[in-house]
Amino acid sequence: MKEYIGYILKGLGVGIANIIPGVSGGTIALITGIFERLINAIKSFDLNSVKLLFQGKWKAFAEKTDFYFLVAVFAGVFIAIISLAKVFGFLFQNYPVYIWAYFFGLVLASVYFVGKRVDRWTASVVISLIVGTSIAVVLSFFNPATENDGFFYLMLCGVVAICSMILPGLSGSFVLMLMGNYQLVAIDAINERNFSIILPVGIGAVVGLIAFSHLLSWVFKHYKNQTIALLTGFILGSLNVLWPWKQATYLTDTAGDFILKHGEKIVARYESVLPEAFNAQVWFALLLVIVGIASIAALEITALSKEETN
Repeated sequence: MKEYIGYILKGLGVGIANIIPGVSGGTIALITGIFERLINAIKSFDLNSVKLLFQGKWKAFAEKTDFYFLVAVFAGVFIAIISLAKVFGFLFQNYPVYIWAYFFGLVLASVYFVGKRVDRWTASVVISLIVGTSIAVVLSFFNPATENDGFFYLMLCGVVAICSMILPGLSGSFVLMLMGNYQLVAIDAINERNFSIILPVGIGAVVGLIAFSHLLSWVFKHYKNQTIALLTGFILGSLNVLWPWKQATYLTDTAGDFILKHGEKIVARYESVLPEAFNAQVWFALLLVIVGIASIAALEITALSKEETN
């Protein structure tokens, strides 16, 4: 029972990361040591497992799919997303610099702790690191699309977002932001329990999750070092998105007037800027960066101690 409570807590971490633009749930899964098991469990859902389920062979089905592990992890993800959507909406609205600073520290530390999992640095591994960093940096400068609540577009959002959510270093919420549907899907639909939005996104997410897990599992098995280096590059390149001090650019119509939603301006993109002065806010933000680094270090130390115990 204690083991599964630990999985729920790790799922909470993954869920929290998934609703923060620029932070990858896959990164948290990788750092907490559940990433490969999670991918292998998801990809075990195939025709054979479905047959076992419909034949009533529940024990065999649960063993094949690592079902109880998945339930524990996704219970944590679900609890985090439902309970924290409003909390993070409030924090981003009122304390954006502090929130970004903490997550900047989390991801900065992740560059080291994920990268050190590479067993041997070869030319192909270094190239993978450079490619991953370049892709993430290029993505961070893309302008987001406009909001679209079409059924099939929402399904596509679900497919793309879930694939990036389980890919360490690539943020599902950030991809949703690029597709123009972050506010609609990650904040409004969840807080308002709008199932006309949640349902198509969920369908796309399930399909994408099962399909992508097979590919990711195969790549990890055959090109582990190159894959980890690529993911490390994704994490490194995403730091630009998480820089605490930002200047917002808002969406406007053809007349140049701000486009409003619920009476508020819609952010088109953020541009990283330097703080105007080293005041109390800056020092507290830097402290939170250190706290973020320490949080990841504590997770890594805990994971290592468990591995040594086992």
